[in-house]
Amino acid sequence: MTLKTGLKDCITDVDGVQVGHTTLYEKINEIDTICTGVTAILPHPGNLFRQKVIAGCSVINGFGKTTGLVQINELGLIESPIMLTNTLSVAPVMQGTLTYMLNRTKEIGDTTGTINLIVGECNDSYLNSIRLQAITPSHAIKAIESASTKSCEEGAVGAGTGMQCFGYKGGIGTASRLIEVEDVTYTLGGLVVSNYGKREQATFANWEHTEQETPDGSIMMILATDAPLSDRQLKRITKRCAAGLGRTGSAIDHGSGDIAIAFSTANQVLHDSKNHLTTATYIRDDHPMMNQIFQAVVELIESCVLHSLQKSETTLGRSGHKLEKAPL
Repeated sequence: MTLKTGLKDCITDVDGVQVGHTTLYEKINEIDTICTGVTAILPHPGNLFRQKVIAGCSVINGFGKTTGLVQINELGLIESPIMLTNTLSVAPVMQGTLTYMLNRTKEIGDTTGTINLIVGECNDSYLNSIRLQAITPSHAIKAIESASTKSCEEGAVGAGTGMQCFGYKGGIGTASRLIEVEDVTYTLGGLVVSNYGKREQATFANWEHTEQETPDGSIMMILATDAPLSDRQLKRITKRCAAGLGRTGSAIDHGSGDIAIAFSTANQVLHDSKNHLTTATYIRDDHPMMNQIFQAVVELIESCVLHSLQKSETTLGRSGHKLEKAPL
């Protein structure tokens, strides 16, 4: 049985979640092409530093340059937008996100400590002239400021602009599932940057082997839910992303950075509460609803990857490289 999709079949089906993109595509000369971007995921429209969300993450394969995961694992909280970009642009995107949060939150670095910034990446150097370092801090700010709760763009946009998937044009893919038990309904949404796999590995299509110089690849996977889950439970669901990847044919290769981050909007944590106690309600681990959530994660990752292929168009990049639209 496949679970029902949300109204938009998008991560923004989770109430309050926003997504924004900045897309850069420009042919510079006969060799160089800028083909990259930034994607921002905001767990809610308020100030994330002051109203943190509970979170968890898993490193399925650690060939990546992601920032912020250590503190997520330690404290189980997210206090900034989740930013996605290319491998060599983690630093400027982090800087732009920091500037954005400093401008909105005067107490950061002054009265109540610093901020944990989350930036994930995939290598888009097959299409993008990555050495040009075209991404600047302003592109990160633009992605955050353009974020909305509407159905977000998919395919060759934002952080997915220059990505490949199974030897075809990959990029941004998103989907959602409904978890329904008795009279209760929760939503689980997902968004990926797909950038992995060879054609012959795909389990959902009969594609022949081709010799391509695409990188080993990576995938960033973001999960959002309004179900009340603890940071430990959110870490549990991020582990199930590997099963979704396996459905598509991923072998989680040596040179692949496969990272999953999950957050719940159900229990926000105030930054500067004077109360030394906090109270929250979570779903029981042994309730049947948890198995539905696990199933939703597996379905979501598979759907997000397929959507990233279906929504991308043939794209030309640096040095004459071309990634064709997947024949699905």
